[in-house]
Amino acid sequence: MEKKAYLVLENGDVYEGYAFGAEKVSVGELVFTTATTGYLETLTDPSYFGQLVCQTFPLIGNYGVIPSDFESKQPVLSAYIVREWCQQPSNFRCEGVIDAFLKEKDIPGIYGIDTRCLTKTVREYGVMNAKIMYTQPGESDFEELKAFRSEPAVKYVTCKEKQYFEAENAKFNVVLMDFGTKKNIRCELVKRGCNVTVVPAYTTAEEIKAMAPDGLMLSNGPGDPQDNPEIIEQLRILSNEKIPTFGICLGHQLFAAANGASTRKLKYGHRGENQPATDTKTGRVYITSQNHGYEVLADTLPEGAYMSFVNANDGTCEGVTYTDRPAFTVQFHPEACGGPLDTAFLFDKFIDMMQEVKNNA
Repeated sequence: MEKKAYLVLENGDVYEGYAFGAEKVSVGELVFTTATTGYLETLTDPSYFGQLVCQTFPLIGNYGVIPSDFESKQPVLSAYIVREWCQQPSNFRCEGVIDAFLKEKDIPGIYGIDTRCLTKTVREYGVMNAKIMYTQPGESDFEELKAFRSEPAVKYVTCKEKQYFEAENAKFNVVLMDFGTKKNIRCELVKRGCNVTVVPAYTTAEEIKAMAPDGLMLSNGPGDPQDNPEIIEQLRILSNEKIPTFGICLGHQLFAAANGASTRKLKYGHRGENQPATDTKTGRVYITSQNHGYEVLADTLPEGAYMSFVNANDGTCEGVTYTDRPAFTVQFHPEACGGPLDTAFLFDKFIDMMQEVKNNA
C-alpha cells in the first residue's frame, strides 16, 4: 500500500505525495535540476550535499541503477523528489531499481507531486528550506524550517586520505584537490595521460608544493565558498606559486576568492544540462552542465584576470582566465556525464598549459 508523504516548504506550501526510498524525515535546502538525462549522476554528485533535489523531468528510474555511471560511491543529498518513478526499468546495463538504491543509501524520496508547480515556486520565491515528513505538518514544522541553517559542507564530502590514479604513458602529474569531486574529472585527466593524486580539501600549500605537480586541479563541491576560509588561504599561497591551475565549479569560486574576488548566492542557482555559456572573446555559445548556487562577481575580479565565459541567460560569470599566471577556471562542468560534452576541450587546454610551462622551465 502506498504511504503518504508530505513535502513542506519554508514559505508555507505543502505538497502531498507518496513515499519511496528510505522512510526518513529529512530537512534541507530545496533545489531543482532541469537535467533530462543522467539521474544517477545527479544522485551521486557530491555538490548536492544536504539538499532536497527535485527533478523537473517527469519520469525517473526508467533505466534503473548502473553503478559504473556513479560520480561518487556514496550519495549525500538529503532527499529526492520526482513526479513519477519507474518500477520496471529497461536497460541492458541495469543492475537494480532506484527505490532499492535509495533504501540502501538511506535517502528518502517522494513521488506523485506536481514538480512543475514546485519548480515554478522555487523560481519565484528562491531556494528555501524544506522537509519531507509522513504526518500532516504543524506550526512547529514551519518554525523549524525558518530556523534551519546548512552546515559548511566541504568537510563532509572530501576524501579522508590521498588517492593515486596512474595513467598509461603518463606525461604529467596532477594534484586534484577534492572539495567534493566528481569521478569523471579524474577520468578525463587520466585518459589524457595524467597521473592524478587526489588530496583532501584541507591539504596545505606546502604539502602540495612538496609533491612538485605539473598541474593543480580544483574540483567541484557543495555549499557557500565563503564557508572555507582555510582552503581559500592555501589557494592564495598556491596561486602565487604559478602552478598551472584548472578549477571547476566550487574550485572556480574558491580560486577567485583566493585572488580577492567576491561571491554571492543566486536566487535559485543553475542546475541542469542546458545552461548557455558564451565565450567572451569569440562570441561562441556552448551548452553546459551546471550545478551551483553561488556566483563569482565579475566586477570584483583582480587586475590580471578577466571573465572568459558569461551566462547567456542572466549575465553571470561562467569562467575566469588569469593573464598573470597559468590558470583558468569555469563555473560549469566540462567533464559532464551524462552530457553535454561541448566544453571537454578545456581539459586539452589544461594539458597544453602544463606542456608550455614545462617547455619554458
